[in-house]
Amino acid sequence: MSIDWTAYPCAGFYDELIEGGRARPHAVNLVEHLGGLEGTELAARQEAANLAIKEMGVTFTVYSEEGGAIDRTWPFDIIPRIIPKSGWDRVEAGLKQRVEALNLFIDDLYHDQRIIADGVFPAEVLAKSVNFRPQCVGVSPPLGVWAHICGSDLVRDADGTIYVLEDNLRVPSGVSYMLENRLVTKRVFPELFEDYAPLPVDDYPSQLFDTLAALSPRPADFPEVAVLTPGIYNSAYFEHAYLAQQMGCELVEGRDLFVGDDDCVYKRTVDGPARLDVIYRRVDDLFVDPEAFRPDSVLGVSGLMRAWKAGNIAIANAPGSGVADDKVVYAFVPEIIRYYLDQDPIIPNVPTYRCMEPEALAYVLGHMEELVVKPANESGGYGMLVGPASTKAERETFAVLVQKDPRNYIAQPALRLSTVPTLFGERIEPRHVDLRPFILSADRVHVTMGGLTRVALRKGSLVVNSSQGGGSKDTWIVETEAR
Repeated sequence: MSIDWTAYPCAGFYDELIEGGRARPHAVNLVEHLGGLEGTELAARQEAANLAIKEMGVTFTVYSEEGGAIDRTWPFDIIPRIIPKSGWDRVEAGLKQRVEALNLFIDDLYHDQRIIADGVFPAEVLAKSVNFRPQCVGVSPPLGVWAHICGSDLVRDADGTIYVLEDNLRVPSGVSYMLENRLVTKRVFPELFEDYAPLPVDDYPSQLFDTLAALSPRPADFPEVAVLTPGIYNSAYFEHAYLAQQMGCELVEGRDLFVGDDDCVYKRTVDGPARLDVIYRRVDDLFVDPEAFRPDSVLGVSGLMRAWKAGNIAIANAPGSGVADDKVVYAFVPEIIRYYLDQDPIIPNVPTYRCMEPEALAYVLGHMEELVVKPANESGGYGMLVGPASTKAERETFAVLVQKDPRNYIAQPALRLSTVPTLFGERIEPRHVDLRPFILSADRVHVTMGGLTRVALRKGSLVVNSSQGGGSKDTWIVETEAR
């Protein structure tokens, strides 16, 4: 049977494609096209997409409780999410504003700390930051940029308001899946590209290379750039290999590199040492250089920090940039934007309670069943309490944790995340989504046209992470409404 959109159950939520049983203006052609297909045809196309992803080797890694690594095929839903360009322009401007302020903030923390001296940002938050690196104090990276690749997660509430949920500034992942999603959608729905002309995302690898090349300490048309990976067992190894291949760069591990007596970084080749100019590192700070951080690390390059401080190698993202990748710091980003840019935030934060503040702490402890409580530095949906879906015992356990270390927790109201039609067998049902656009910063700032839409495939779930049962969709930014 074909789809009956009047029976599509999205009441109480903002659906990205449907409103009141009818297509939103930018989704008319898509909704009409889907409505003209039988359920069996949709299921066949989904199966074709699954086979294409398997053939292309698009995988991600999850870790079992026993500590083993399991490769899984990337979960993908064929129905795209469409966003009109008219609404996207504001999002793009807001993301550029945000990353500019965050880079100024990081640079300030490693230099004069004016924002603390002026009473805008608490010294206590910095003092207890697990991502502040004293080894980076006084360093001035090229162009004053620390977070060259940022992935900021966006959500839309029931009233249509878009919020920033969090910022990912250490080693943000997911962009390769955004690119692969577009390729797969073109395979299974080629006819849709006759009605729509979604703005391209396939220029991301060249934009990334240009961003990295702009950091090179040696003037050259084609600087030597490498992607530093922890290795094949890392959960994002597929992405590391994919981006290196797409940029035409070397994919290297720490054992492939060394720092010479001249404090320059070299890769080992069959023809002898070859100097590198830029490293796009996908290794966490503490493992990147055993000389400066963890001496037991076998993933990094001994002396890399010396070479970086000497200005002989550029590293993206810069070591220490994770100081702003902290959910408590996130709660201060509106004040950070006002302080450095003298502007109001274009995209608001989700309303946030900072548990380190006594009044906020008292409110959180008294309303845990209504809130989402998050620790400062967990990711992937782990370590948090979703109040409305929690048990009394879970809330009591979390209350103890929050009271023990209030600085380490924030709380937010449980938003009614927007939904997108999603295919299950021969049926279409609404599922909650977020969006991770990627922002590149060097001599210029570039925002992807869309990003990675992550979808909570479990009915009623708000957790979109692939490691916890989430999937993804292609995201289309359309210049005009469909023809």
